[in-house]
Amino acid sequence: MVDSSTKARDLVKTVVERLNLLSGQGFSIFVKIADKAISVPEADFFFDFIRSLTEWIKKARPARDGTTPNYSYQVFFMRKLWTHVVPGRDRNADVIFHFHQELPKFLRGWHKCDKSQAANLAALIYRTRFGKSKHELTTVPQVISEIVPFDMIKAQPIKDWIKSIDKLHTKQSKMSQEDAKLEFLKETFKWPTFGSTFFEVKQSTDQNYPELLLIAINKQGVSLIHRQTKEILVTHAFSKISNWSSGNTYFHMTIGNLVKGSKLLCETALGYKMDDLLTSYIFTMVETINKQRTVRGKKQLKG
Repeated sequence: MVDSSTKARDLVKTVVERLNLLSGQGFSIFVKIADKAISVPEADFFFDFIRSLTEWIKKARPARDGTTPNYSYQVFFMRKLWTHVVPGRDRNADVIFHFHQELPKFLRGWHKCDKSQAANLAALIYRTRFGKSKHELTTVPQVISEIVPFDMIKAQPIKDWIKSIDKLHTKQSKMSQEDAKLEFLKETFKWPTFGSTFFEVKQSTDQNYPELLLIAINKQGVSLIHRQTKEILVTHAFSKISNWSSGNTYFHMTIGNLVKGSKLLCETALGYKMDDLLTSYIFTMVETINKQRTVRGKKQLKG
């Protein structure tokens, strides 16, 4: 039951309890309206947030013919922050959310991996979809485009992908479809980009980096990644980021001292999302530090 007194944190708690998740930490309610998906601050009243968001959209996009557009919205429950995620710790969260949120990132080719890693993960993805059956793998070649990163498919002939995935699928014969999801997460968890939210941006401030970059925001900080090689060029820890701002077409970030620090200016339509994610991670980091200090202080008083 959602009413006028329901806050976002109440909705998170309800979903966590119904799905029997271990914790709601890091999960968020998202509202998709027009072409934007925005997370609802946990302390906000849900319907108040919807109303203010709708008003903002209407002002930003006034109707040309004088009529008031009627914006519908969708509500999603997803993991937003991946600070404490360890595959296997919360099986329900892994199977229901983590696998399905991480899968598209792998298939879009945003992680750096080699052919053998890609084949192993493709075999796991195939098992999550088709179980023990090999029919689709051997008779429907286009299934490769649904289980192998799109930018790696041409790395070898389709028949070679099928051969290696078939062999790995046989090795994984005792694995259930749920176990395959968990194994996929355990393998990708080894990568520094696991749990990242990725953004394709155009930067105009540092000639040492390509103009077109992939930016990954995760528990490590903000990483700049080469779009072709997937190499991490640099990672800026949250503690080093002193200022940031965003608009409809940009995201700006200052690293280090406001006077002597360096700036990263990016062109992107997702600046609002980068801003919100960075704010949330840094707020969580500061909150954790303050709790640790409080605990240490209490221990010293007792001592």
